[in-house]
Amino acid sequence: MPESADAVVVKRRTDAPPTFFAWEAAGLDWLRAAGGVDIVEVRDVGAHHITLDRVDEHPASGAAAEQLGRDLALTHSAGAATFGAGPPDWTGDGFIGRQPLALQSFSTWGEFYARTRVLPYARAAQRVGNFDPDGVRLVERVCTRLADGHFDDDRPPSRIHGDLWAGNVLYAGNDGAGGVRAVLIDPAAHGGHGLTDLAMLALFGTPYLPQVLGAYAEAAGLAAEWRELIGLHQLHPLLVHAVSHGAGYGRQACDVASGYA
Repeated sequence: MPESADAVVVKRRTDAPPTFFAWEAAGLDWLRAAGGVDIVEVRDVGAHHITLDRVDEHPASGAAAEQLGRDLALTHSAGAATFGAGPPDWTGDGFIGRQPLALQSFSTWGEFYARTRVLPYARAAQRVGNFDPDGVRLVERVCTRLADGHFDDDRPPSRIHGDLWAGNVLYAGNDGAGGVRAVLIDPAAHGGHGLTDLAMLALFGTPYLPQVLGAYAEAAGLAAEWRELIGLHQLHPLLVHAVSHGAGYGRQACDVASGYA
């Protein structure tokens, strides 16, 4: 649980795997190095804790949401070595929430997404009883199309946050002009597709979502049909939640997958 004291927040987990907080710190540092969106500063990290600057939160504004979209596009444009790569010098896998997150290098987004983001979590959700065999077979059909390159485009790997739901977007009064700016926390940062971050924001909702999406699409030069692919990029977070939060997310994943099979 996070603890706050003056200007810092300390997150502790006594049962954390050895690299759990180091992974968070590495992702924050990597995203910050990209420029673009503001990233919370890491003060200290150990096996069972991470100490971060405290974010003085304020309500979001439409202008700040638009700026988030533009800044996120800039962060993504810093790129990654490959699809599936973690921060430089990181070895081993990472985490998304408390679940493991495979880090393997791929030359195409579709194969990466199918083999390390969608199919493993569908099978894990089935093992815990939150996803039925028909759902797994449906996801397997989608993954075949993914791996075959049906949904690939010519964009290089983006440096993405990887777990960009609204709870990981804080708004702080730190722009020096009386307004607010977004600050990101708690990433699962890796080389992926920029739409993945947008898809998670859209899945769980965030203040002024249309402004975020519109500003990002313009800044990143997205193709006209980008909205049609948002559901595909939501399959991974839906299946992650199916593993840990119940069969309702598994049913939602099936509904989404049916549009891409």
